[in-house]
Amino acid sequence: MSLYKYNGDLLSERRDIIGTVLKAIGRGRVVRRGSRFGRIVGRKLLQRLALLSAFSLACFAFFGIKLMFDGNVEPSVALSQEVQQKLPGLDDTAKPPPKKKRGTHLPCKVGFAESVDHIIDPKEIRNFSKFSLEYIRQGEETFQSDLFEPRFGGYQTLEEREKSFNARNQTVHCGFIDGPPGTSSTGFVLDEKDKAFMNTCQVVVSSCIFGNSDFLRRPTSKQMSEFSKKNVCFVMFVDEQTLSTLSSDGHIPDDGGHIGLWRMVIVRDLPYKDLRKTGKVPKFLSHRLFPSARYSIWLDSKMRLNSDPMLIIEHFLWRTRSEYAISNHYDRHCVWDEVLQNKRLKKFDPTAIDEQFTFYQSDGLTKFDPLDPNTLLPSYVPEGSFIVRAHTPMSNLFSCLWFNEVNRFTSRDQISFAYTYLKLRRMNPDRPFYLNMFKDCERRALTKLFAHRAMH
Repeated sequence: MSLYKYNGDLLSERRDIIGTVLKAIGRGRVVRRGSRFGRIVGRKLLQRLALLSAFSLACFAFFGIKLMFDGNVEPSVALSQEVQQKLPGLDDTAKPPPKKKRGTHLPCKVGFAESVDHIIDPKEIRNFSKFSLEYIRQGEETFQSDLFEPRFGGYQTLEEREKSFNARNQTVHCGFIDGPPGTSSTGFVLDEKDKAFMNTCQVVVSSCIFGNSDFLRRPTSKQMSEFSKKNVCFVMFVDEQTLSTLSSDGHIPDDGGHIGLWRMVIVRDLPYKDLRKTGKVPKFLSHRLFPSARYSIWLDSKMRLNSDPMLIIEHFLWRTRSEYAISNHYDRHCVWDEVLQNKRLKKFDPTAIDEQFTFYQSDGLTKFDPLDPNTLLPSYVPEGSFIVRAHTPMSNLFSCLWFNEVNRFTSRDQISFAYTYLKLRRMNPDRPFYLNMFKDCERRALTKLFAHRAMH
């Protein structure tokens, strides 16, 4: 039966029945509201307990999981990562944490003068040691002619070697030694036009590429002052093979022999089969190649010069009143470590390295001790890719002595640096040698480092 009329009004005979039913339903709702309230409270309580459990578990995982195993609390990020890997399934086959990355060596700020206009050549910046240094130009060996072969570095006896460390008027071995008349050249032959140009240089930036070992890295022209562009000689020594390869790369010298700022100088008849040893000739003997120069900067061919040469000379030589500047090695400071690293990486024949190192130890070389107040240098291992020099007698002598060690032993010059420097200082207590060993991060600010050319 319908409860509504056509106009929607309730029929009068059904109103009492519906009222009775509604009252009954109302009482039922009161009871059901109480039951529903209990369920809501229960759900909220469970949610809060779940959140509390999750928070406790997180704290336990971060601070105390190792108590489960050995009772030691060692909070660390690495430990929490390990827990996160193992907790879900306690899977012992989870991947180990990534290996620690090697430290990154970054450049640091160098306090250059504002411009070359603000620097003044001090002429005599310190009372450097003065003596006359001459060089042996022709060998006078008495070997039998059928056994004698002229050598670029000559045949220096141990007695001559010992005397050469005395800072006094003397004539020393320093490369470029020709054999007796009628013998072949000992190497490093330059064109007369190039030699004439090099004789005019007062300030030099030089580098070399032999055997296609590197790409050509041009100095950053916009960082060079107009003064340096006009007055500094930028010289790149190359062999004919390298120059041919550079030309195929698009680096073709102009009519003046320049590629950018670099004046390309071809070296013929390389003096050593070991191209690394050949590279030590322009590296150490800039005073022989540029006899009129007062200052020189050397940088390896894997580097691009990003700073003005005159600002470099002012900062590292004039301001510190030094005659030689080289940076410390970025990682190693003791020759013992350098020897081990060279042998580990097979940089040279390990037997030859051992012979050289044993000789140095027998002649007084000791381990580097940074806590010793009498240690003469902040490091006994240099980063030899960047050298700033004044061409003073003491600086020239040190360069000759260092070259002679490379000529006699291995081409790994970082092994022979400390021995040569310490012996020179030890044998000349009244003639100081002002060497500035600056920070490696400063070297990185001066240049940009590139990888060597990959040879196939």
